[in-house]
Amino acid sequence: MATIKDVAKHAGVSTSTVSHVLNKTRFVSEDISVRVQAAVKELNYAPSALARSLKVNHTRTFGMLVTTSTNPFFGEVVKGVERRCYQQGYNLILCNTEGDVERMHSNLDTLLQKRVDGLLLMCSEVEGKEFDLFTRHQPVPTVVMDWGPIDFPSDKIQDNSHHGGYLATRHLIEQGHKKIGCLTGPLDKLPAQQRLSGFVQAMEEAGLEINKDWIVSGSFECEGGEIAFNKLYERGPLPTALFVCNDMMAMGVINTAHKKGLSVPEDLSIVGYDDIKLAKYITPSLTTIHQPKHRLGQQAVDTLLDKIQSKRESNQVIQLEPTLVERDSVKQLQ
Repeated sequence: MATIKDVAKHAGVSTSTVSHVLNKTRFVSEDISVRVQAAVKELNYAPSALARSLKVNHTRTFGMLVTTSTNPFFGEVVKGVERRCYQQGYNLILCNTEGDVERMHSNLDTLLQKRVDGLLLMCSEVEGKEFDLFTRHQPVPTVVMDWGPIDFPSDKIQDNSHHGGYLATRHLIEQGHKKIGCLTGPLDKLPAQQRLSGFVQAMEEAGLEINKDWIVSGSFECEGGEIAFNKLYERGPLPTALFVCNDMMAMGVINTAHKKGLSVPEDLSIVGYDDIKLAKYITPSLTTIHQPKHRLGQQAVDTLLDKIQSKRESNQVIQLEPTLVERDSVKQLQ
């Protein structure tokens, strides 16, 4: 493999001249530039990204820790992150944590050993826990995305989950529903807590009774919706409508209700949350709360770049606002 010294020797110039030609850091005559470029092409020389990163003290690489999940929400956010990294000339190293704190620390060790310029965290297993991510390493600029440690000192990009829960429940009320239940995500997770609090606020404002038997928690997966709905079904008479705190759970509910001979929305109206791409294509298509997933990913990258370039020490919280998307899973009552 050719080195910069080989290129310099072949072109009859110094190594610093080769560097200036390749990096455009100083004026070099056209004749010499042509000779250097010809030598680079003939010797098939490729500059060492590692050597350059050591010299300039940055790698133009970000690391991202994300919880592995069947929920397409994560994939859609990661797509936004990858696209923005590409647009800004950065590489992305993606690590799945598998919901395991030990694996998260192992991945973190690997990323920091590779000298990433910054970190993006979207791993729910560390949420609400007090610990220092950088016990064994020098801290690097970090952005927490939606899910993640609440008390961790970093920039944060968050969905306004309380308002989203409020919008979902308010829509059901406006369609004439008074008997409304809520299938939440795991209540040790902040998004689930906030979506439930939004549900409670909308119900209280409307003067409607909150039946505790109609509030059931589950995991943010299809199976979580299935299990939660089965628990609700066993408790007796059903509400006319449910706010289900994410789309994956909502799909599990629709499938389970169908197996029990119930029709959505004729027998049971449902509003989901996230607006994953599949929500539009299931039957019935799902009325849901839209999270700007691509913008969440892009904003996280932009915030991380701002943190690095401005060298600011203060941390900021950026909140993205959800919106209601009306489809076919809610019946209007007279």
